[in-house]
Order: sequence, then C-alpha cells, then structure tokens
Amino acid sequence: MIQQIDHLGIAVKDLKESIEYYETALGLHCHGQEEVESQKVKTAFFDAGGVHIELLEPTSEDSPIAKFLEKNGEGIHHIAYRVDDIDGQLKKASDAGVRLIHETPIDGAANKLVAFLHPKSTHGVLTEFCQSK
Repeated sequence: MIQQIDHLGIAVKDLKESIEYYETALGLHCHGQEEVESQKVKTAFFDAGGVHIELLEPTSEDSPIAKFLEKNGEGIHHIAYRVDDIDGQLKKASDAGVRLIHETPIDGAANKLVAFLHPKSTHGVLTEFCQSK
C-alpha cells in the first residue's frame, strides 16, 4: 500500500550549483549526497516538511537522467511513493495494465529498493515505488 509521497526527483545539470540554490535561495539544508552507480547518477537530498527533494545529476552520457536532460532540460523527473510492500504494489500496478520499467525492485539511493512505472502508462508521470531495505 502507498504510505505517502517519499520524494520528488529533479534532474539537474550541475549538482553543486543546484545545491547552492536550494540552500541559499530556498533555505533548505542538504542532508546527504550519494552516487548510485546502477542508475549512473549522483544525488543530493533535501527535506521539505517531510517530503524529500532528490536532485539528480548524470554521471554518464548514457544515463537515464542525461537522456532526460537532453530531451527536456532541467526539471521534475519523477514522483516517488513510499510503499510497505514494493512487490505487491508492482503486482497491483501490473494487474491494472500498467507498463513496468522494473518488474522486480533494484537498489536505489538512501538504502531503498526502487522500481519505476513507465510514463506512457501513468498519464505522463514517471512514477517510482520505493521501500526501505
């Protein structure tokens, strides 16, 4: 079952520059950075009233984030929902006819299992399920 919005993923070209904006202009505090090699991305996390903002900078030209930036420019990349049973949530989505990008969860940032739903099946919104390991 979906518990709450876990985070909003935002694609950025320059993580350092973006962190400075979020801290200086918005007054948020970066509470962690991490590289996720499997996704070819560096991340930075902020807390905004219990919902996290995850900045995503590509580490490779062939990463999904690099492709997103090339096509769309910087901006909101995905919305992630915290779930208590990621496998069950994937099955529920699949049974409803949703196209899955990941049929089984993969390792994600912040010690979580993650899986994405294809935006062509989710009314244009790249959707992520995440569950703490």
